[in-house]
Amino acid sequence: MKQFDEMYATLPARGDTTLKGVLRGHYEAYAAWLSQQSESKMLSRREEAELVFRRVGITFAVYGEKDADGAGTERLIPFDLIPRIVPASEWASLELGLTQRVKALNRFIHDVYHDQDILKAGIVPTEQVLHNEQFRQQMVGVSVPHDVYSHISGIDIVRAAQPDGSGDYYVLEDNLRVPSGVSYMLEDRKMMMRLFPELFRSHRVAPVAHYPDLLLETLRQCSPASSSEPTVVVLTPGMYNSAYFEHAFLAQQMGVELVEGQDLFVKDDFVYMRTTQGPRRVDVIYRRLDDDFLDPLVFRPQSTLGCPGLMQAYKLGHVNICNAMGTGIADDKSIYPYVPKMIEFYLGEKPILKNVPTYMCRNAEDLKYTLANLADLVVKEVHGAGGYGMLVGPQATQAEIEQFRQVLIANPSRYIAQPTLSLSSCPTYVESGIAPRHIDLRPFVLSGQKIQMVSGGLTRVALKEGSLVVNSSQGGGTKDTWILEN
Repeated sequence: MKQFDEMYATLPARGDTTLKGVLRGHYEAYAAWLSQQSESKMLSRREEAELVFRRVGITFAVYGEKDADGAGTERLIPFDLIPRIVPASEWASLELGLTQRVKALNRFIHDVYHDQDILKAGIVPTEQVLHNEQFRQQMVGVSVPHDVYSHISGIDIVRAAQPDGSGDYYVLEDNLRVPSGVSYMLEDRKMMMRLFPELFRSHRVAPVAHYPDLLLETLRQCSPASSSEPTVVVLTPGMYNSAYFEHAFLAQQMGVELVEGQDLFVKDDFVYMRTTQGPRRVDVIYRRLDDDFLDPLVFRPQSTLGCPGLMQAYKLGHVNICNAMGTGIADDKSIYPYVPKMIEFYLGEKPILKNVPTYMCRNAEDLKYTLANLADLVVKEVHGAGGYGMLVGPQATQAEIEQFRQVLIANPSRYIAQPTLSLSSCPTYVESGIAPRHIDLRPFVLSGQKIQMVSGGLTRVALKEGSLVVNSSQGGGTKDTWILEN
């Protein structure tokens, strides 16, 4: 299988510590700098980064793991010192494609909760939407400011080698419910600037530090109130959530309150926050918990994480929730194959970014093909996340394949299958030195009165040799992402 490397047109020979491959033009200046750095200096910088990240508390909780005292395990996400560099021309094309895609996805969500034109046209199967676990009947007919449902979208992009040696970008996944990871993008950049300030004097790297300002601007734009200073809060499930660091970080960076459900209450169909100065009306909730936990009067009755009466206040337009309830219908993996058709249907445009070819196991022919080719495919749960509940055929044992085959036969509608893409690689510091490791990219797209984003995103890297799974829960790490300005 061909491999596309971000830094090298021709990779150095295996074991070549001089890194004398054929460089891509946009990496030449960085590679010249790297060749002058001693191994001891880079090792000390790695240790410094780990020390700072641990001191600041940049960790994530690992569900299902316990320490010796029975408490949940917390891990640092490994940070790699070698950046992923993207030239301005490539980013410009990606930005256009991301804007187009998120615009169409928001149109789709509005449509399925209102006129359902795309279902009537037979472009997306009705039963696949209305009987989907992520469809929220409570959102039917509900109006939201600017018809925006996914205010913060994390779109996972991969690059795969083509037969001619080039690398094409594909959208692997749309994350529209509560996409996470942007705090690592910001902290990775801050760390690189701390460790290697000279690199940012010699490279024109587009900034990302203003993301919290753009996020706050987007949230305020979506306020239903007429106030020029709407009150925004970040709603977290609490400190035991795997992404709690990010919730606290973003609240602090935006200068808004971090709240839990118990800090909120509804009175006369308005939402208020308890403060030491008395109740304060809340206009916008940036929620970081799933639909089912938001309002025990409407969704899961036993939930203590949400706020009773929240849905009624929301339906009356007295508060906005970002992202909206019900956005999961558009990032369900069984809906993903239809996004290119959504773009054509709603925007009258050809998709700029490609989808990965996808087999829907609910369809008899697709299931037959998948079962016959499990060893060559990646099979995913339609509602899965974090790299769990999936089969990577080329890396699985025969026993694992056969076990997964039975699971798939028992419930085919829960799965999709895709060809195994050879994700692009980037040189990465590992135990044996510098070696290529597979990566992806998650840009964060903000939608308010307009669509905007910082230049870059979170590059995730699979640290295990040959692994295609970049998720932090599966041992993946992160890299700083540089978009070079012209």
